[in-house]
Amino acid sequence: MSNAAKISAECLTPILYVRDFAEAMNYYTEKLLFDRLWEWGDPPTFGAVRLGKVELFFCLGDQGHPGTWLSIFMDDVDDYFERITRLGAEVIHGPTDEPWGCREVHVRDPNQHVIRFGQGIPMREPKLEIERVPFETRIEKRLAALMGDLARHKNMTAGEMLEEVFLHTFEKVARGGVACPHTEKTLSYIQELKEKHGIDYDTHASYRFVERTHPD
Repeated sequence: MSNAAKISAECLTPILYVRDFAEAMNYYTEKLLFDRLWEWGDPPTFGAVRLGKVELFFCLGDQGHPGTWLSIFMDDVDDYFERITRLGAEVIHGPTDEPWGCREVHVRDPNQHVIRFGQGIPMREPKLEIERVPFETRIEKRLAALMGDLARHKNMTAGEMLEEVFLHTFEKVARGGVACPHTEKTLSYIQELKEKHGIDYDTHASYRFVERTHPD
């Protein structure tokens, strides 16, 4: 193989030391909402859990030490915090907006491992002074109603939300297309708003819009 050939690597899976295999499995599946993937051995001494696309391995009494720190990024830290708190997870920090542009909650497991569950948030410093100007336009009636509801949901004015969405379209993403500011939770809420306002057309429908004329 040529030394210049690009090396292919697909994923990274941390291996966590556990003092009690069943205890670790139960904590992660019952309190942190991971899925149990597989176990090896009888009784099991090695196994895997998964949360979304993130997998962790557990090793009984080996391959590491107590007190490892991990960072997992997710879509909605606050929703996750509420759910795992009700289930009895040991939250030791947060949720807190951190100065490096993440909202984080830190959770400790029975082996003293700490997971930093993080969500990217907009950087609000340093402030950028601008001048806003009126911008008159006309928008399809149902879409305008949805935009108003969505702006209120995001605690923004309609103008601030349009700035956010438009600026994101300036940024290409690695797999093609452009960036989107909406989280999965926001996209689900948009689907609810589409039903609420009777928006039954597709995302390319605006090219076919013909404004209804009203008789004089």
